[in-house]
Amino acid sequence: PLPVLPVRSTPLPEIALLIGDANDRIGQQGYQLDVTRRGVTIRANTPAGLFAGTQTLRQLLPAEIEAPHRQRTTWTIPGGRIIDYPRFAYRGAMLDLARHFHTVDDITAYVDLLSQYKINYLHLHLTDDQGWRIQIDSWPRLTTIGGGPGTGVDGVGPGYLTKADYKAVVAYAAARHITIIPEIDMPGHTNAAQSTYPELNCDGVAPPPRTDMAVGYSSLCINDELTYRFVEDVIRELAAITPGPFLHVGGDEAHATTDEDYRTFMNRVLPLVAKYGKRASGWNEITQADPPTDVVAQFWGTGTTNASLAAAAARGNKIIMSPANKTYLDMKYDANTRLGLRWAGLIEVSDAYGWDPATRVTGVGENAILGVEAPLWSETLRTLDDIEYMAFPRLPAIAELGWSTSTSHDWESFRTRLGEQAPRWRLQQVDFYPSPQVPWL
Repeated sequence: PLPVLPVRSTPLPEIALLIGDANDRIGQQGYQLDVTRRGVTIRANTPAGLFAGTQTLRQLLPAEIEAPHRQRTTWTIPGGRIIDYPRFAYRGAMLDLARHFHTVDDITAYVDLLSQYKINYLHLHLTDDQGWRIQIDSWPRLTTIGGGPGTGVDGVGPGYLTKADYKAVVAYAAARHITIIPEIDMPGHTNAAQSTYPELNCDGVAPPPRTDMAVGYSSLCINDELTYRFVEDVIRELAAITPGPFLHVGGDEAHATTDEDYRTFMNRVLPLVAKYGKRASGWNEITQADPPTDVVAQFWGTGTTNASLAAAAARGNKIIMSPANKTYLDMKYDANTRLGLRWAGLIEVSDAYGWDPATRVTGVGENAILGVEAPLWSETLRTLDDIEYMAFPRLPAIAELGWSTSTSHDWESFRTRLGEQAPRWRLQQVDFYPSPQVPWL
């Protein structure tokens, strides 16, 4: 803890955090940091910019500041000026709570780590075939049964967030300038809901719960008005406890839904998101329904072409880049990685760093991109250590792609700077993967 004092002249070096009177270039999320013999000054136009500046200052300080209860009265900081602002407004991470539930403590611990690298959105995947993880009062069995004992991959990931839990996570993240984005995946990936409420099935018969990793077999009943009452109830209740601007409607791998039914569903559901004051986002399949231009599409494919995504970008839809073979943190590092999957390929640190969001997909250029996001799916995860092991050191690579200019992209520089994070992570007890590609201190 550092003492916080009123602004006045002191004979000692001090840290001053100032709103306004900053460099014009820094915008709403950037900052200017000046270090002289007299002290440190961080200027920004917003509190978010000041927070970003303090994270840079934190990295300039010795790693020992991360040690619990470490007492020291003097630190030396390199002198100079930094004028810094992000390439993209959106720099996100995603955590899957559906395949294996992660507690409030795990989520907030992840938030603390994300905030150090100027991540400003956390997307929570709250529902899927294997579990429903958010309380919905109008459909109470969704959590007690759909999120209860025996749910999750292999039946070992039960649990759910109460509305109070969710609000606590939202507030904790907001204090670190991270906005929570909730996702309700639909019309596919809905078996947890359909096995809990038989009336959500076209034949009125509940399918058995699923604890495997298969995808693409479930679908809500597109031509039943009860479906849209259910969806509206969920959206209404979730929007009411989500202060952030986005609500993610999923939309991926809806293989059990015909193309016509998929369009029908999205044409009914996207207006419901707007009705309750939120901006809809969805996985890139959503562009096949020609959504309104304020809908954000999240690209998760492994290729470099996607006609419907490019067409949406041309119409004015913004795109979040999450190519699975570059950003999916649940992919194995190499063939011997103890956790993770490999359907999108093996992703070492150089793979996570070695791409440009603005040139990844033909027809989706810099101006169409809202930002980048690093998803972490939980089929093989169980603990916070598992989360940390798969996210670090690849998450900082994605964070740098989102923040820094393409002209500053340099693997040799990055791997050296990444290696210097090791003492900090050890003191924070982060269970990171010691990639052989990085010269760890």
